[in-house]
Amino acid sequence: MTAGLRAHEGGSGEPLLVLLHGLGATSDVWDGWRPWLARCWPGRWLAPDLPGHGGSPPLAMYTFDGFAAAVAGLLPPDASAVVLGHSLGGVVALALASDRFAAPVQAVIGLGIKVAWSDEDLARAQAAARRPLAWFASRDEAAARYLRVSGLDGLLAADDPAVDAGLREQDGQWRLAMDPGAVAVGAPDVAGLLARSQAPVTLARGERDPMNTDEQLARLGAPAVTLPGLGHNAHVESPELSTALLDPYR
Repeated sequence: MTAGLRAHEGGSGEPLLVLLHGLGATSDVWDGWRPWLARCWPGRWLAPDLPGHGGSPPLAMYTFDGFAAAVAGLLPPDASAVVLGHSLGGVVALALASDRFAAPVQAVIGLGIKVAWSDEDLARAQAAARRPLAWFASRDEAAARYLRVSGLDGLLAADDPAVDAGLREQDGQWRLAMDPGAVAVGAPDVAGLLARSQAPVTLARGERDPMNTDEQLARLGAPAVTLPGLGHNAHVESPELSTALLDPYR
């Protein structure tokens, strides 16, 4: 636990790599990166649970700046940080690099960010945020729900230890660890966040990601990378391909 947020960390020195997970997931989605981090990353690395996820406390109200402020509290002011965020985590990484925070961000990589939102998308998210907390009679039922919500169905087995971080048990019943209210964070102004970033930004996506397109990323004007053959959770599907996004910074 660091500054109130549950976090995994390792390594030493600079640069500091900050890994931010997507909506509904936890920092454990980066477990597949550990061998590469130990072998190839020259500095320290840090992977927190975002507020309202895993073992981190919720926010009273969810905004991208609120998420970013919580992460900023983890970063030493004299660090040189490369921030790689997936989906929601990618938006948080962009917010963290703005002039609103005194965060020592050297570079941002936003992977799998959904950049185009319809009214139907937003209405569905608001409805999900208002639903009461669902309880399940067994861990298996809760794990199946967690894998669907986090987009990890088919990528992690239900009995994978990483799934445990996304679940809570109480009196023989199980629920997701995520605060449902986090879903109400809304649609990001990605163009505005890019304009305010104080660090260079690279946008990335899996070739098969249904959340965005090459054309949508190209219109934003930032350098963009497409990872061949991968989907929305490219970092879980193939650590080998997705860690290549960090080659310029090590």
